[in-house]
Amino acid sequence: MVGYLIEFREPMNSISDGPDLFPEQVPFAHGMLDLDGRHVMYWEQCGNPDGVPVLFLHGGPGAGVSTVHRQYFDPAFYRIVLFDQRGAGRSRPSADIVDNTTAHLVNDIECLRTHLSIDRWLMFGGSWGATLALAYGISRPDRCLGFVLRGVLLGRQRELDWFLNGMRAIFPEAGRTFTDFLPEAERHDPISSYYRRLIDPSADTYRPAARAWASYENACSRFALNLPDGSASLGRGAWAPVAIARIECHYLHHRFFMPEGALLKDVGRIHHLPCTIIQGRYDLVCPPITAYELADGWPGISLEFIPDAGHSAMEPGIRRRLVTATQDFRERLRAG
Repeated sequence: MVGYLIEFREPMNSISDGPDLFPEQVPFAHGMLDLDGRHVMYWEQCGNPDGVPVLFLHGGPGAGVSTVHRQYFDPAFYRIVLFDQRGAGRSRPSADIVDNTTAHLVNDIECLRTHLSIDRWLMFGGSWGATLALAYGISRPDRCLGFVLRGVLLGRQRELDWFLNGMRAIFPEAGRTFTDFLPEAERHDPISSYYRRLIDPSADTYRPAARAWASYENACSRFALNLPDGSASLGRGAWAPVAIARIECHYLHHRFFMPEGALLKDVGRIHHLPCTIIQGRYDLVCPPITAYELADGWPGISLEFIPDAGHSAMEPGIRRRLVTATQDFRERLRAG
């Protein structure tokens, strides 16, 4: 395996080394963009209106953006763009899965770029946000400056199998609770069983299922169990847990709306662009092997394994290295 850099950082250094988040930011612009007569996207911009555009892509699918997501970027240099994907956060209708596919989201990003009169932008995304960054980049390589990715997810069957079975080998109690929520006769196909409940029109049916789904993933997401409650983006309002669970299950149920292995097959379309991957060594939601496979053969890529971190972007080592990655891109972009 050649053509990229793997950096192993010592556990103590990965917590203390590097800068922390930038100060809180207030948007200088925000709005609602009508996408198709049904879905309306919330978007906002922070930082330098004349700066280099960077797009933050949230995870889930369905999690939405939060104020802390603005703080990974130098506001004096970057024009920071954030948006809530279909059905998530402040986008409307909330928790809606109609016309909600990977292809729709890729097109939504392009609509937002056009709406904001942006020529090219840096892609920044973790977990599902990394998937979407890659999907957009492969579709529109001429519109991307590069990629900062965390907790890589490529949407393959093996990753779905890991979500259902692999994580429970490490968190058996969380896995037992996840499956025991379902009647015994339905436990052989938990995705389909949860999906039926999450799309049920009755709140008495979908709300308990949403809580059970979200609890399973949250239990497996953090290496540092003492992270603050706001460490995971859970959107806003009473619909937030439902949006996360319903939309996420919708995408898993439909195999992420992508042919098997499509991103790896087509990633050569963006191999000419720079990419930094920050990967928690103990990421149990998106195992490190996926990032390792993505990096194979990508010239100039930087893949950093953070040895005392799991999946959450707010774990100290992950958080600081993401900020460092955006600063490294700042210097690269300044140099032209």
